[in-house]
Amino acid sequence: MPTVELVEGTGRHLSAVDRERIFGGLVAGLSYAEIGRLISRATSTVTRELDVNRLNPSRPRAVPLGQRAGAWGRVPATPNYSPSIAQQRFEARLARPKQTKLATSPPLHAEVVARLTLNHSPEQISRRLVEDFPDDLEMRVSHETIYRSLYVQGRGELKRELTRHLRTGRALRKPQRRTDQRLHRIANMVNISERPPEVEDRAVPGHWEGDLICGTQNKTAIGTLVERATGFVLLLHLPDDHGALAVQTAMIEAMSVLPETLRRTLTWDQGVEMANHPQIAAATDLDIYFCDPHSPWQRGSNENTNGLLRQYFPKSTDLSLWGPGILDQVAAELNNRPRKRLGWKTPAEALEKLLSNPQDPSVVATTA
Repeated sequence: MPTVELVEGTGRHLSAVDRERIFGGLVAGLSYAEIGRLISRATSTVTRELDVNRLNPSRPRAVPLGQRAGAWGRVPATPNYSPSIAQQRFEARLARPKQTKLATSPPLHAEVVARLTLNHSPEQISRRLVEDFPDDLEMRVSHETIYRSLYVQGRGELKRELTRHLRTGRALRKPQRRTDQRLHRIANMVNISERPPEVEDRAVPGHWEGDLICGTQNKTAIGTLVERATGFVLLLHLPDDHGALAVQTAMIEAMSVLPETLRRTLTWDQGVEMANHPQIAAATDLDIYFCDPHSPWQRGSNENTNGLLRQYFPKSTDLSLWGPGILDQVAAELNNRPRKRLGWKTPAEALEKLLSNPQDPSVVATTA
């Protein structure tokens, strides 16, 4: 028996390489199960491939050379299979226009349209059809097929205007992504779970939370930094863009004027604007930690402050219009606003007291 090299199966469909390996396995006398393991596929996948792509339908499927003929009769001299022709047939099938079940079944089409107009969701329709037509297999359709018919228009498909009956009302579908999937991953992130416990109790100043608040279509932004113990706010001026280099420059400039005791840690979400976090950490002596995806509560002080800032910088406005003088003025207003959790002291007063007497944490509370 020849030695075979195992390779990972790739994608939903067999590739041209997979088909060449199937042919090679047939010539080598491997069983269908062995060929399946060779290409990391199920035995049934190999069997189906050979059944669908027989060169001569009157001959039996491609029995591996040297394999016992069994019920198939005489072993053929060569495999009844060509990888190149099988690949051509696959590509032809893939390219042809395909009509959905909704396009080919008028009763099903009418039923789905009627239920969409009653504002039933595609999933509700799909599940309810099984209940209402238990013995009619033609009255079955997945919710994905309904969505696809709404968003990818073709002859006989559902009319686009029916999307107004969906809960979102969107004319285009937004792809979903699991919380552990990111389009852009930041290299060398340190997760918030590794942040020192002292950050949680807010007794020691110098632990910051940061984020961006964005304007119209996310084209403009202002950087926000909040000191956890006192709620003291710094705003970053980002007039041209809010990419990684712009945020790096603004962050280093803002932090460089602070005393070393106020530069301990920074917690941010996983936005790509922090791609240059190693450079920021090196220049500011900050230890930088990143929240879990979609977990804004992990930097609750910053989220609360961003809500307050919307009083000054509403959504859907051009935030590049506000110069550094205005940003300093807004930050000063927030830093001199009495806060309940500080015993009605201001963040500026609380920060000054902590700096003058860092052993006395009584001026700050443990809430966001």
